[in-house]
Amino acid sequence: MKRIFNVDHLPENPSQNNVEQWDSLRHLNLIIELEMEFNVEFEPEQIAQMKSLQEIEEILSLQK
Repeated sequence: MKRIFNVDHLPENPSQNNVEQWDSLRHLNLIIELEMEFNVEFEPEQIAQMKSLQEIEEILSLQK
């Protein structure tokens, strides 16, 4: 996430609400990186739900 959002530090619970750089383009870049890293493919509904690290972790846990 730090690399995608180009930041040195992330808040304890990173989300679209507290990471200023988390815009729509970087969100899509993050999704692509996650799909490649974990060898998964997310549904559009899941992508729309991924608004925080916690939600990303929850959705990833369902992929396994």
